[in-house]
Amino acid sequence: MKTHTFDAQITAAVFDNTGAIFALGDGSVRFEGGEFSAAHDGAILCAVAHPSGDGVLTGGDDGRLIWHRRDEAGVLATARGQWIDAVDASAESGLIAFSAGKTLTVIDAKDAGFRRDFQHERTVSGVAFDPKGRRIATSTYGGAALWFARIAQQKPTFLKWAGSHTAVTFSPDGAFVVTAMQDAQLHGWRLKDQKNLRMGGYPSKVRAMSFLSNGQLLATSGAQGAVLWPFVGSNGPMGREATEIGFDEGSLVALVASQPKHGLLAAGLNDGRVWLADPAGQGLNFLKAERGAPITALAMSADATRVAWADEDGQAGVATI
Repeated sequence: MKTHTFDAQITAAVFDNTGAIFALGDGSVRFEGGEFSAAHDGAILCAVAHPSGDGVLTGGDDGRLIWHRRDEAGVLATARGQWIDAVDASAESGLIAFSAGKTLTVIDAKDAGFRRDFQHERTVSGVAFDPKGRRIATSTYGGAALWFARIAQQKPTFLKWAGSHTAVTFSPDGAFVVTAMQDAQLHGWRLKDQKNLRMGGYPSKVRAMSFLSNGQLLATSGAQGAVLWPFVGSNGPMGREATEIGFDEGSLVALVASQPKHGLLAAGLNDGRVWLADPAGQGLNFLKAERGAPITALAMSADATRVAWADEDGQAGVATI
């Protein structure tokens, strides 16, 4: 395992085509190979791999969206007077989406002149592309909004459910949208008929959601183990119970990371440990067994062969599975 020590809290970990990348609370980006980019005036709030697979996109409290590569960094978009606190990108369509306040903005990685701004009644907290990169879901107060990424004038489809929705994701088959909520539960909708999926029972707020096993499982944080919801068949988790792996009553799973086409799951705990498991198998493999500061960033490479983690004290590591 490669380890790193940084002098600021790591807010996100991302893999691009070359390796692991860490985004820091001091506005800098650190690459696994040692390259350094200090482009933000303030903290980095969100990060995602660039659609090309080269480098990372970061949004900050300076209202700038920046593309960092190992030899250069450049501003792709700005949100005047607002924090950029959620970002997603689609390798399939080449589009990038980010939120600032009540606005969702879409830009094109290959067309500097393309920009769409979509307004919401309440603050946008999460952004996610569908599998083809053609539609975008946003989480906000009262539910989730669905937008067509390239259409300028439109009214969104609004998926209603009372409460504050804090993050959003699409299932890999595009059939479901799932949000995390402020009051320690998930909510989902089957898109073909907008049927509601109630997914509760969490002891704490869910901060991370990640699909694995060809989209048949949705893993989440927020409990003493990693919670797994079944998404097999057209009904998803309707009428079915979640399972839990890695249960430890002395800790909470803070973050989870996986890849939709692969069956491995990584989990970072609030006591500093990191484990890897195959839900179809038995037991946990601890990538970081020693306890310490809570894990604040976790990522799995696209081919599910490497895991990057970081804690709130600036300690980070990259493990080969």
